[in-house]
Amino acid sequence: MHLRYGPVVRVAPNEVSFASLEGIKEIYGSGGSGYDKTEFYDLFKIYGRRTMFTTLNKEDHSKRKRILADRYANSNIMKSQSLDGITERSRRFIERCSYSVGQSIDLFICLHDYAFDGVTHQLFHPHGSDSLRNPQDEDIMKQVAFDDSLQNRLIQYYNPPLHKIIGRALSIFVQPRQTPLADELVLSAAQKTDPAQFTLLSRMQDKVYNMDHLDMAAECFDHMAAGIDTTGDGLCFLMWELSQPRSLHVQRQLQKELMANPDISFNKLPYLDAVVLEGLRCFPPIPMSLPRYVPRGGRTIDGFFIPERTIVSSQAFSAHHIDQTVFPQPSLFNPDRWLQEQGGLDRKRLFFAFASGGRGCIGKHLALAEMKILLRDVYSRFTTFPDQDMTDEDMEMSDQLISSQPRGKKCLLRLEPIERNTRG
Repeated sequence: MHLRYGPVVRVAPNEVSFASLEGIKEIYGSGGSGYDKTEFYDLFKIYGRRTMFTTLNKEDHSKRKRILADRYANSNIMKSQSLDGITERSRRFIERCSYSVGQSIDLFICLHDYAFDGVTHQLFHPHGSDSLRNPQDEDIMKQVAFDDSLQNRLIQYYNPPLHKIIGRALSIFVQPRQTPLADELVLSAAQKTDPAQFTLLSRMQDKVYNMDHLDMAAECFDHMAAGIDTTGDGLCFLMWELSQPRSLHVQRQLQKELMANPDISFNKLPYLDAVVLEGLRCFPPIPMSLPRYVPRGGRTIDGFFIPERTIVSSQAFSAHHIDQTVFPQPSLFNPDRWLQEQGGLDRKRLFFAFASGGRGCIGKHLALAEMKILLRDVYSRFTTFPDQDMTDEDMEMSDQLISSQPRGKKCLLRLEPIERNTRG
């Protein structure tokens, strides 16, 4: 609809979608934390508790964020205990890749394992998961990542009368959220009294914050689920694109930078940074709109007066594609655009993969570290190619609202060691 009607589209009697720099800045940046969230976020409450993500007003959100933000600050992510954990899990991922040489590997599963192990390390080490090596932990990951109960809850939220009629029949095909293995992991970990100091759980257990067991468990579960899908899906689509013949020159350029700078920190490699940003621009892991209420008195947004209590929203995919002055040839995967000085500020402002403003993704620095470390370790060792059995349809982005999984729920790639590949 944005391609047809422009950057401002009325999508419902009381809802307007914005895909413009002005819209995003006003809705999500106004007053520091933007407009208040709508009741849509009640769908994501856990154990009946509100987490930071599901708090609706700015004041409650600010209180919770003051507790949690410290553990996701880049300064904490870059500490050795946190970074060593990510590096170790990347090493385990490389081991699985090495075993696959000569055949294909399903990166969709492996990358979600990696993301699961990475985020639980940050949440409650040493009580995190090891799904890259432990099939039982991998089952926990699958239970969280493949949950489709949200579809049922969406119908109940948007059309309660319809849900009363079809809810019982719908439940045959779409089960209520059932994650007993994940619940056991999180509820058990939240009761541990010895989490590492850099972890989120350690922070929440400080008695000054007066958080009870279920509050801490709900927050951990929310961060865990978010950390699996976003990093897992983002890496999956990016590595698939890097493996295509059309992007082989990008993969070669990345390998060149990595092998020329083996001792340089992952966060100081400009081409690696550009590849990650372009991957997130082309394939934003969260496809849903982020609805907010217009404050009392109404607001003028991108030239349109919008009455109070109107729902307004933006979502990343449209924001990354509609303005061709900021992102020329928006459908083209082109990391070089991020290396150009001209237009850099507008690109940064319109980049919405982590949302923006005071309620933007708190895990941004963790996600970027996980993505860059893994890509560094893979592409300094291997060249990746698509498996011949994969089709473009398998890798179409499937809108799961909170994730953008490949339609085929698989991503088969072949990995060839760089030494063998260059000799050939």
